[in-house]
Amino acid sequence: MFEVNTAVLLVVSLVGLVAIGVHIAVALGITSALGIFLVTGTDANAFHTVQAMLADTAYEAIRAYVFAVIPLFMLMGEFIGKSGTVTDVYRGINRLLHRIPGRLAIATVIGNALFSFVTGVSIASAAAFSRIAYPEMKRHGYHKGFALGAIAGSSCLGMLIPPSVLMIVWGILTEQSIGQLFAAGVFPGLMLASMFVLYVFGYSLWRPDVVGIGTGRGQAPATGGAEVADDEEEVTTIQFLISLAGIVLVIVAVLGGIWFGIFTPTEGASAGALIGLALGIIKGMRLRDVIDSILSVGRTSAPILLLLVTAALYSRTLAMTGMANAIESLFLGSGMAPWMIISVMVLVWFLLGMIIDSISIMLLTAAIFAPIAVNLGYDPIAFAIIGIIAIEAGLYTPPFGLLVYTVKAAIHEIEPDMNVMTIFKSSTPYWIIMLIGMVIIINFPQIAIYLPGKLFGG
Repeated sequence: MFEVNTAVLLVVSLVGLVAIGVHIAVALGITSALGIFLVTGTDANAFHTVQAMLADTAYEAIRAYVFAVIPLFMLMGEFIGKSGTVTDVYRGINRLLHRIPGRLAIATVIGNALFSFVTGVSIASAAAFSRIAYPEMKRHGYHKGFALGAIAGSSCLGMLIPPSVLMIVWGILTEQSIGQLFAAGVFPGLMLASMFVLYVFGYSLWRPDVVGIGTGRGQAPATGGAEVADDEEEVTTIQFLISLAGIVLVIVAVLGGIWFGIFTPTEGASAGALIGLALGIIKGMRLRDVIDSILSVGRTSAPILLLLVTAALYSRTLAMTGMANAIESLFLGSGMAPWMIISVMVLVWFLLGMIIDSISIMLLTAAIFAPIAVNLGYDPIAFAIIGIIAIEAGLYTPPFGLLVYTVKAAIHEIEPDMNVMTIFKSSTPYWIIMLIGMVIIINFPQIAIYLPGKLFGG
């Protein structure tokens, strides 16, 4: 009974602190200290215990070799993003699709999928393509909401297609192979990208006005005519091929090297950062750009690493207080069917997505939910992909969907009067597609576990 009461108190305390605006790292630290005091008492020895645990946890977290994966992969994506490679590839794909209705939106989805292979942050994808794709879609008469929905909706691929920061964090928290998680995300990511493309294509045929057809500035149907091509010559074929070859090289060298055991994920991230730097220099990056990229990654990754330190302390507290076991017993003893328990987890992820970011959601829930799913008979790798999709879908949930606000901020200078609810509404079809994709993987987990099984055995 004590364990259940402790678990309830810690959960309520943590949610309450987050709800009133306390930073998630501070909330995790306070909740962990509370849990330790409940177990050891409130005397002087308890304070020494908390101090010792905090020091040991921080030391072990900082010295862990695998933690370098996060800033290194982010640095690789930053170098490639600043090099202009993404813009070249986007415009090249745009040219190749010139007879397809909604080609700019489709090029955005495909470009986001390719960009996802070189960066692990969906917010970076949303910011980049808001600046790259939206001005061109606006110039060709696209409906503003449809254009921004395509950008926000497809940017979630950054967290599903490897290398993904969420996969790295999930692997660290649940002690799963990061290489296997990377492999598991490939087919589900491509499946979602294909579903997004089909939606854009179908909606463009049904509502041609949203892609500028009939406005005098857009594109004609596939059976005749072509979109006004005032920007098609902005990237030459040589530039497109060089940029595409650079991205393919990164994918093959980094992910292929990890999957085939040539190097570890950390070594792969280092190689990717080096290749990204070389590609950036070839494309004209200067020393100032390199320094800015490093500083940008430092500002972004430092809070993530701090969160991971407090999350490690939180995990130790769960073990000490028996909180994880209490919550697990609560779920497994509830008499609910497995699909109902998974539905409750997904609902929790959606609700948390309304108020906090995806990494914080994962820090709060992954270590608790993953063992429960395994006890229900779900494959841990497949469940990781289900969880990542659900957590990302939560970032489209009003009123505080982080991806939507990222898009809104990125296009503020172009569309200062854009209503954020318009972007939320236009992102809803992509949220529904992600939900459908998640249900498909729940029923057919082989989509996620086939490639890891082939590459890593088992």
